[in-house]
Amino acid sequence: MKNKNGFWRITFDTNPNDCNLHCIMCEHHSKYSAIEKNRILANQPKEQMPIELIRRVLESAKNFRLREIIPSTMGEPLLYKDFEQIIELCKEFEVKLNLTTNGTFPIKGATSWAKLVVPITSDVKISWNGATKITQETIMQGSNFKQGIQNIKDFLKVRNDYASSGKNYCQITLQLTFMETNLHELENIVRLGIELGIDRIKGHHLWTHFAEIESLSLRRNAASIVRWNDVVAKIKKIVTENLLPNGKPLSLVNFDILESGATQNLIPDGICPFLGNEAWIAPDGHFSPCCAPDILRKKLGDFGNVNERDILDIWHDKDYQYLLKNYMQNSICIACNMRRPPGELNYLV
Repeated sequence: MKNKNGFWRITFDTNPNDCNLHCIMCEHHSKYSAIEKNRILANQPKEQMPIELIRRVLESAKNFRLREIIPSTMGEPLLYKDFEQIIELCKEFEVKLNLTTNGTFPIKGATSWAKLVVPITSDVKISWNGATKITQETIMQGSNFKQGIQNIKDFLKVRNDYASSGKNYCQITLQLTFMETNLHELENIVRLGIELGIDRIKGHHLWTHFAEIESLSLRRNAASIVRWNDVVAKIKKIVTENLLPNGKPLSLVNFDILESGATQNLIPDGICPFLGNEAWIAPDGHFSPCCAPDILRKKLGDFGNVNERDILDIWHDKDYQYLLKNYMQNSICIACNMRRPPGELNYLV
């Protein structure tokens, strides 16, 4: 029996420098970001997590409550050179894969990737940010709207065929960023998800990494919050009145009515869904407590490196436990986009 006193999921930042798109809100790969430009100017190599590090951490955690892992969410994980070895590690250690992909399904294509990941995956989150070609391709620069739709259909076909056999059910999620650029299309993104047979649509309010996108935040002032709330009410009505092809309602995650004070504090009584439940490991082995932008989460503390200390030692160490108990004294946590209302924590985040 697994010990419950630990993390149920680990995110491994396997290959943050690898992506074939340049989404405008991306911390690493946006045209507004200096991270990749500075790395290249400094002649620094790309960060690549050794597959041996992942194995070592899984070995340490095998008797605890770990039940799934996420490969890089800071780059395109399907470009990670050892991705297929991650699949084999999931089988060996009997943990599920939780995948976030930009939806281009590079190298193998949607059908081939689906055949590999669907049998061992809990959830596939496909990044999607528009109901029209112009909006999708403006936000996710380098994407192809028409091909993206076809990729989703191809992936869903494999998932549906596999699920019909009574084996693993891989949930499919469209994941987006809420911003001014796509606010007017959110209702039609939801309609598209219902039409395609997507299980969930999940979003987050924009992290304003760059001055150039600050005007796109829907939390920037009271007027933008009012418009957001109006759209959310309409979307909830759409979901109630239009069921999925399987007869179930589409699941919505983070489509919350906001108070006027959400400009500073998204959900005043919100709870962190990550602390005490999940862990993040940087490519060099450093332990992180959450998925906040890298520059912010580093300010939460230096908790150690799994190349030097066992991950469970870091987890139980006084520094991490102090943050767990006192995080709402931290300005980063107060302003965080990710906290959830009490009783509404969604652990397939």
